[in-house]
Amino acid sequence: MPVAEKPNAPPVAIEARCVRLSARADNAASLAPGVETRALSRGADELLIEVKAAAVNPSDVKAATGLMAYAVFPRTPGRDYAGVVVDGPAGWVGREVFGSSGDLGIRRDGTHATYLVVEADAVVEKPAGLSWEQAAGIGVPFVTAMEGLRRAGVPKPGETVLVMGVNGKVGQAAVQIASWHGARVIGVVRRNEPYEGHTNSKVDVIDASATDVATRVRELTGGKGADIVFNTVGDPYFQAAHQSLALRGRQILIAAVDRIVQFNILEFYRGQHTYVGIDTLGLSSIATGAVLRELGPGFAGGHLKPFPIKPAAIYPLEQAKAAFIAVAGSSRDRVILRP
Repeated sequence: MPVAEKPNAPPVAIEARCVRLSARADNAASLAPGVETRALSRGADELLIEVKAAAVNPSDVKAATGLMAYAVFPRTPGRDYAGVVVDGPAGWVGREVFGSSGDLGIRRDGTHATYLVVEADAVVEKPAGLSWEQAAGIGVPFVTAMEGLRRAGVPKPGETVLVMGVNGKVGQAAVQIASWHGARVIGVVRRNEPYEGHTNSKVDVIDASATDVATRVRELTGGKGADIVFNTVGDPYFQAAHQSLALRGRQILIAAVDRIVQFNILEFYRGQHTYVGIDTLGLSSIATGAVLRELGPGFAGGHLKPFPIKPAAIYPLEQAKAAFIAVAGSSRDRVILRP
């Protein structure tokens, strides 16, 4: 329910319904989230947001099942959101916003609730024409992709970007951003399937189950290799990614299955390669907002598009456990909670 804005009015208190995790679970199936009512009010430089939609990310499940030692309990999970400002400094009430964070839902109460308190500098204007669910689904995948490409050097026209795990949500976001900036994109899949996401130019797809990835990359690039490899999978593709890099190529790493890999130091320094590690959980809400604002022109211009949201992948707060289990089961759908 919107709150009327009054000049210099004190912050209001609102009763919010929140998903609560009281303790770590052994796995997604043993999660026992409850829905509790809690009083929320904002600080001087914060906003109180009515949450219209919030995404469930793999990191939400990992934090709930003890894979992130710094996750606090009890807490409300959730990193991504979209909603309406109902209380805040002058000029904010009624604005439609979205955002994400590395600390929301992990180290402090997050977005799986009817209301959320977050810093004013953290929120971003919701792109026109996007549904609440689509805006809530942008967050972590696009922030991860953009932060990786920022750190490695945003690709230029004429450069080649190789995306390992191209049909994952981060992979699709990386394709969108790279092709928006004029780069050529090659994608790698683990079985025979086409690229499923939006792109601004053709994506050549390599089936890793039937083709040597590095050999095929060299063929497609006239022997040069990829200027950037965005490895969304980690160690299973580490060697192929390493062998696919061009001179002075950069490999972006965001995940791991097994933490230890064989590493050829000679090839690394003779290739003048750079490895870039990305952990968006280390980004504050404000830092995450700055990354999302860089993506704004892409969404406004139609170069970037949100992920499709299937009705069957939208859950009420009371079905948060089912939403977490769907994500834990490696669903390719963007899973959304709608308070």
